[in-house]
Amino acid sequence: MIYIGKFIQQTTQAIIPPVRKRAVNALQIQKKTLSKLIRKSLLTEISFEYNFDKILKSNVGDLIGKFQEKVPISTYDQFHELWIKRQLSGEENITWPSKIKHFALSSGTTGSPSKRIPVSNQMIRSFQMSSLGQFNVLFKEDLPLSFYKCQVLTIGGSTKLIKVDGYLEGDLSGILRKHTPIIARNITLPGQYITDKKDFQEKLEMIVRDAPKWDVGVMAGVPTWCVMVMEEIVSHYKVNSIHDIWPNFKVYVHGGVYIDPYKRRLENLCQTPLVFLDTYLASEGYFAYQDRIDLIGMKLLLNRGIFFEFIPFNKGYFDTNGDLINRYKALTIDEIEENKDYAIVISTNSGLWRYILGDLIRFIDKNEMRIIISGRIKQTLNICGEHLTLDNLNQAVKETFENLSLRYAEYTIIPNHEGQIHQWYMEEQENIEASKLIELIDQKICFLNDDYAYVRKHALNRPILTYIPKGGVFNFMKSLNKLGAQNKMPRVLNKQQATEWLNFINSVHIK
Repeated sequence: MIYIGKFIQQTTQAIIPPVRKRAVNALQIQKKTLSKLIRKSLLTEISFEYNFDKILKSNVGDLIGKFQEKVPISTYDQFHELWIKRQLSGEENITWPSKIKHFALSSGTTGSPSKRIPVSNQMIRSFQMSSLGQFNVLFKEDLPLSFYKCQVLTIGGSTKLIKVDGYLEGDLSGILRKHTPIIARNITLPGQYITDKKDFQEKLEMIVRDAPKWDVGVMAGVPTWCVMVMEEIVSHYKVNSIHDIWPNFKVYVHGGVYIDPYKRRLENLCQTPLVFLDTYLASEGYFAYQDRIDLIGMKLLLNRGIFFEFIPFNKGYFDTNGDLINRYKALTIDEIEENKDYAIVISTNSGLWRYILGDLIRFIDKNEMRIIISGRIKQTLNICGEHLTLDNLNQAVKETFENLSLRYAEYTIIPNHEGQIHQWYMEEQENIEASKLIELIDQKICFLNDDYAYVRKHALNRPILTYIPKGGVFNFMKSLNKLGAQNKMPRVLNKQQATEWLNFINSVHIK
C-alpha cells in the first residue's frame, strides 16, 4: 500500500491551495468567498427574499455591510422553519441551486433531537479538499516510508444512508464515504460492513475482533470513543499497549471534545508518543484544522466555500439565556480580537445563510488566523453573572486532576437557578471525598474566572458534587441510543436534558 500513500502525498501537495494566508489578506479572501456564494445563488428563493442581486450590485467595499443589513442571523430552528423544511419536501432552488439530495443528521448533544443539515455537491468537494489538506500536514513531518503503507481507522457513526422521499439522510460520514474515491477507500478502515452498523456496541466488538488484521497508522474520531476502542483492544488481547497490535500507529486526528483530559489515558495505552492533530468540522462544514503540530490551535479555512462572521459573547449581544439580542449585528474577520470568545456564524456552499452554529471560538493568533474552540453558547453557566465557559470548566477539572494525580472522569452540571447553585455529577474517584474534590475545583475556577470569583462571594452558593458509578455516563448515553459518532455528553444540561439525566440516575439508584 506504500504506493497509494505516496500517490496521495504527491497529489495533495499538487492540488491543495495554500491556507496560510496573512490577516492583511483575510478580509479580501472572505469578500471574494461571499461574492461567489451570492452569485451562485442568485436564482434561488432566498435570493429573491433578501434581494441578493442588489447586494451583489453594491460597491465592493460595501458588499458585506449590505449582506448583513438584509439577511438576518438564524438558529437552526428558524432556518429550518423558513427554508430547510421546503428542501426536505423536495422543492428545488430554495437556498442553493438545484435540489439538495443529501441531508446530514447532526447528532447535536445528548437529549437533543437530530438536525437535518443540507449537504450540496460543492460542500462535499470542500470537505474532500480540506481533508487532503489536513493529511498534507503529516507529509511535512518526514515520517518513515513504512508509515505510507498504513491504514486510516475512523471511529464514526453509521455510514448507511436511508432514503426518505427524494433524498438520502444519515451521518455525514456516510455521505462522504459515498463520494470517496476508490483509491482512498483502499486505505480506510474499518470497512463498510462494520461502518454500516448503527449499534455502537456491535461495531466496537467487530473492531476489536479485526484489530490484529490491520496495520493502523492513523486514527480519527472523537476522543471519548477512540480511547474506549483502544482500551477494549488492549484489554481483550491482554497486551501492554496498543502498539503491540498496531506498531506503526503514529497519528491521532481528534475533534468534538477537549483532548487534554484524555491524554493521560492515551499515554497509558501507547509505547511511543503520538502526533496529535486537532480538527474542527461539523455537518455544516469543515472550518479549521491544525496546520502545525508544534503549535496549539487550528488554522481557520477562509477559502473553502464558507463566509465567517463572529458575534462577541457578551451581554451586549446575548441575553442571560444565550439568545441573540440583535439578529443582524456581527463582526467580520478583520474586526476580531485575540483571546476573546466569539459565537461563530456561517454562510456556506450548501445554502446555509448567516447560520449561527452554537460554538464559541477564540482567536489565539490573529495574524495566522489560528483558533481554539472555547465552548458552546447554550452550555455556558451564567446563573447570576459568573459567565463560565466550557474552557473554564475543563481547564479547572484538568488542573485539579493533574495536581491530585487522578484519572480523568466524565462529568456534567445542572444549573439550579432557584437555589443559585451548580450541581455537579461526576464518575466516582477513589481516595478523595466528593466534597473535598469540588472544593478544590471551585477554588481553581475562582482563579481562572474573575466573574465567578466575585459572584461566589456575593450570590452564588458553593457547588455540590454527587458521585456516580464509573460508566454511568456511558450507560446514560446508551439508554438514549447516543453511543459513538459525534455524540457527546453535554457538560452543562438544559432543562430537558436535566430531566432525562435525573430520571436515569434515580432509576439506577445513584445517590
